[in-house]
Amino acid sequence: MSSIKSQLLEVCFTHVNKRIANYKNELETIKDSIENNDKGDEENDSGNGKLFNDLEKNAQYLSDASKMLDTLKTINSKAIHQNAVLGSLITTDISKFYLAVSIGKIEIDNENYFIISKSSPIGELLLNKTVGESITFNNTTYNIKEIR
Repeated sequence: MSSIKSQLLEVCFTHVNKRIANYKNELETIKDSIENNDKGDEENDSGNGKLFNDLEKNAQYLSDASKMLDTLKTINSKAIHQNAVLGSLITTDISKFYLAVSIGKIEIDNENYFIISKSSPIGELLLNKTVGESITFNNTTYNIKEIR
């Protein structure tokens, strides 16, 4: 059985690759719609304006997801960390956090994990902390018990 950190990283890759595929499909659909709308009458011009807007938005989402993928590729799930960095699994007295990309709460083997980015509010607080330190987020204090 692979380590929990490997499983968490795999969840991240699956999530981000699915997002990239969805954005690429959406971009193709929008491009097809724009081509089909290019009949030149004014009604289609306003429709195309919205489609171009959607095209731009989805292109940005795709770019963001691609950056997330690049971030994930830098994580070594076998690395052991003394302080909380990208790829760390941080166990507190309340929750377990995996510093990678923003996905949110997932469950593996009946354990809850919060997959968060290091630039999220709680991720920024956890970053570079060590065992024995604590952070306070939303009036809740989290005591760091383990970092791996």
